[in-house]
Amino acid sequence: MATVDTPITLATGADALAPPLTFRQMAWRRFRRHRMAMAGAVILILLFVYAFGGGLIFTAERANFTDTSARLQGPSAAHPFGTDTVGRDVLARTIQGGRISLMIGLMAAVLEIVIGVVVGAVAGYYGGVVDSLLMRLTEAMLIIPSLFLLIVAARLVGGSVTWIIIIFALTSWMYVARIVRAEFLSLKENEFILAARSIGTPTSQIIFRHILPNSMAPIVVSATLAVATAILSEAYISFLGMGVQPPTATWGNMLDGSYNYIESAPWLWIFPGLLILLTVLSINFVGDGLRDALDPRSRNV
Repeated sequence: MATVDTPITLATGADALAPPLTFRQMAWRRFRRHRMAMAGAVILILLFVYAFGGGLIFTAERANFTDTSARLQGPSAAHPFGTDTVGRDVLARTIQGGRISLMIGLMAAVLEIVIGVVVGAVAGYYGGVVDSLLMRLTEAMLIIPSLFLLIVAARLVGGSVTWIIIIFALTSWMYVARIVRAEFLSLKENEFILAARSIGTPTSQIIFRHILPNSMAPIVVSATLAVATAILSEAYISFLGMGVQPPTATWGNMLDGSYNYIESAPWLWIFPGLLILLTVLSINFVGDGLRDALDPRSRNV
């Protein structure tokens, strides 16, 4: 099986004179040809610049500054996204809220992937009783609706950002574990793994240097989609009043504060809602492009 740095010959004839491409080069070429994925990547970069770069100008103090004399003003030169019910600048709050929402999505996805990879790798590699126990635990977690678990857990621990990240990870790792387990079950019977065992290669090296690198394609795709899922989940529980609590802004709790003003002050929900939409769509497009680019069975170069 080809690893990430194995040179791959593309064609014969005139093209064969060119140096062979590595798997990384082929993956990048495929990804560039996926127009929606490239557009999604550009939008994501702009969103990160908006949230983290804009935070240098629109600080938390400015985002929480209240001016009741300017409450519920529409978009203007002074307030491009308008003001909210207590006169806070919506532009500044979407920037600060974006930092929290994106951080929750990224950190929850990282923790979810770590848990899922560990559980799936152990279950898939060792099999037997270990596999049965871990998969029964995974199936038990899958039976319980994740949104219900999120609501109950968020209610118990409050609106701490750290706890929300942990809750998201603990209620979402099951899908990653099943994907990784399936990859390990398939790869551990390949000849290069059997050869590594026969020469006495330590189990840790077999797992982390041989099997796991060849399982990265579905893991990377799962990671991108996990970010989108975490951002949406944060919006769900914040809209129900159980997420990050005001005055700390997130895109989700900004929507929660706008549902009484859907017609009278539509800018309160349009801008945070649009940012959530762009983020989730862009991540899904990037995930779709990564799935095609990292598929070792794809012949499209």
